[in-house]
Amino acid sequence: MGSGLAALFAAVSATTPPLEPSGPTTAGEVSFLREVLPVLTRAGCNAGACHGNLNGKGGFKLSLKGEDPAADYAALTRDLGGRRTNVHAPEQSLILLKATGMVPHEGGIRFPSQSPEYRLLHRWIASGCPREDASQVTLRRLQVTPTGEQYIYPPQESFRLQVTAEFSDGSRQDVTHLIAAEFTTLGVARLTPAGEVVREGYGTTVLLVRYWNQVQPLRIVFVPNRPPVPDATVASEHEIDRLIFQRLQRLRLPPAPPASDEVFLRRAYLDAIGVLPTVEETRAFLADPDPHKREKLIDQLLARPEFAEHWALKWADVLRNEEKTLDRKGVGVFQRWLATQMAIDRPLPEMARELLGATGSTYAHPPANFWRAIREPLARAESVAQVFLGLRIGCARCHNHPFDRWTMDDYYQFAALFARIDYRILENNRRDRFDGHEFVGEQVVFQKREGELIHPRTGQPARPRLLGSPSPLPPDADRLGAIAQWMADLDNPFFAAAQVNRVWKHLMGRGLVEPNDDMSLNNPPSHPEVLAWLVEDFRRQGGRLKPLVRRIMTSRTYQAASQPAEGHSANSAEAEIYHAQAIIRPLTAEELLDACSQVCAVPVAFQGYPAGLRAQQLPALPLPARRGADRPAERFLKTFGKPDRLLTCECERHTDPHLLQAFQLLSGDLIHQMLTEPNNRLGQLLQSGHKDQEILTELYLAALCRYPTAEEQKRLLRHVGQASDRRAAWEDVLWAILNSKEFLLRR
Repeated sequence: MGSGLAALFAAVSATTPPLEPSGPTTAGEVSFLREVLPVLTRAGCNAGACHGNLNGKGGFKLSLKGEDPAADYAALTRDLGGRRTNVHAPEQSLILLKATGMVPHEGGIRFPSQSPEYRLLHRWIASGCPREDASQVTLRRLQVTPTGEQYIYPPQESFRLQVTAEFSDGSRQDVTHLIAAEFTTLGVARLTPAGEVVREGYGTTVLLVRYWNQVQPLRIVFVPNRPPVPDATVASEHEIDRLIFQRLQRLRLPPAPPASDEVFLRRAYLDAIGVLPTVEETRAFLADPDPHKREKLIDQLLARPEFAEHWALKWADVLRNEEKTLDRKGVGVFQRWLATQMAIDRPLPEMARELLGATGSTYAHPPANFWRAIREPLARAESVAQVFLGLRIGCARCHNHPFDRWTMDDYYQFAALFARIDYRILENNRRDRFDGHEFVGEQVVFQKREGELIHPRTGQPARPRLLGSPSPLPPDADRLGAIAQWMADLDNPFFAAAQVNRVWKHLMGRGLVEPNDDMSLNNPPSHPEVLAWLVEDFRRQGGRLKPLVRRIMTSRTYQAASQPAEGHSANSAEAEIYHAQAIIRPLTAEELLDACSQVCAVPVAFQGYPAGLRAQQLPALPLPARRGADRPAERFLKTFGKPDRLLTCECERHTDPHLLQAFQLLSGDLIHQMLTEPNNRLGQLLQSGHKDQEILTELYLAALCRYPTAEEQKRLLRHVGQASDRRAAWEDVLWAILNSKEFLLRR
């Protein structure tokens, strides 16, 4: 075996530790479904890294996590001449020899020869490898005790877990010794073979308890030894705050105090409309003594036209509004349509219905561009599930989802809804004749009357069915109409939660479920009560965006400072997960470019667009190697993480600082041009005869939304006063402000 392969199997053995004795097994007939398959799952034999791989390992293939009992039975008892299970000499069965290390096994020892698991498999083989009819018995319910979230406080270090299975024949069985279990966060806890959860560190983890074909998550929090939080610390009349603070009290995490007016003002402008306030707006807000001025400001921001452009940009990212497939005219009409929906505050379910049911010309009916961008049924299914339902169903393309409810049948029947979408290409003036993915010209999206998606497992056409629905659609149903109507239904079990979570992430920096488009059983929300309440409130408000944004922004949780409460030393990651304090994050590419342009009072030029267009109004970046793609403004946006929109995922946008970003700010052409433009903000202030103190104050108000401190005034004014070139000295000051963390970050 090559060294690379040996390393791979060593890694597999390391990540899937061998079983320790888990407790006694009872005498009598062993059940293949209830005991043998769970033991193999518990030992990791049918994991994706081992024999549950799509192609198996070493010629031995099992279904992933035991999803196909019939195929697994045949592989164990019939393949390889029956050597894997020798009913005449059970101890010579390869399944036992390899699992115990008696015969070389690349997966290592899975359980000892004296373990209950060995005895159970030995008895099953010795009794002739009996099996039940899988259609006659099913697992009805898996009950994990204790139920609900578990908060463990010092000095307690562990608790006992019990798992009971209820079957369709009415029987109940303690299966604690048969479960497969894993933790979503390593280093917090471990599970002993006897079913005891033992602390290894402090923090939060989710224990995924798997038995047969069901998975139950259990959130476990080992709380550090810190003092309780007094009730007075978390008092608030806002429902979001009440629910958040309840959990913070259980975690013994005091919430951060409210942010200062300066910090809140800048945060609210960036989050709601993506631009900074003007100097005049900042002065007015900071001087306003009205105790309700924050709520009034939020209402004003929701009514501004920039709100629509800012939130249309977020939708354009996940709807793949990019030039290669849609062409420049297509991205323009699609962007304007999205901005219109945001401006009129059209209910998001109605917007989704129009997008998913859209057919016709991609120029005359802009929402049809959604289908123009995604040209294959499986990609359409995964994109719709991710964007509109917050579900990642891609794992079910090859096998039943290992950590969620979705099966291969669910996947292909859902994808069948999109199998009849087709295109009439009226013209295609693409530049690259060899690139079949580039389109330049009008297209018409339509539904064919025939055409089916073949299920790879059955070889038969998949019958179209909505996710979670018990029955397929009628053969003559309007498939796009069905998915569009289902999405517009406010009672849709997935849509409202997905949209609420997306908006929460954009405003708070982290979703209640994170990643925000992976709302699966193994990824429960940090605050399930908050998510449930916001979903109901979203439905009461008719599914509209603006009331949802207002609801979140008016909470004390949103308005909290980014520093922890005084005297508190909680882990910052823990505080961010539970929103005990505001999350500091970099400005997006568009926000940063627009902010630099606004502070310097120098408009940015984009190739082919009118002067004065802000970065957030730009429909899309030009294609690489196209005219204008490498101009300073376009290069700046790309460097700072503006996505190509080739994926239906917000993960494509990055805001991580790196050397290229630092170079753009320190010595990039664009920033240099803004600083030295004769008629920029500095030039205007100097020409109008403003004093140095007045210039410094205006720069601080324009960029940081606050007045300079006494120490800042002293140092910066001294630098300007000692310089031989006053204009050059002020350019130094402005350059320093634009490169400061306070300017680059949303706090």
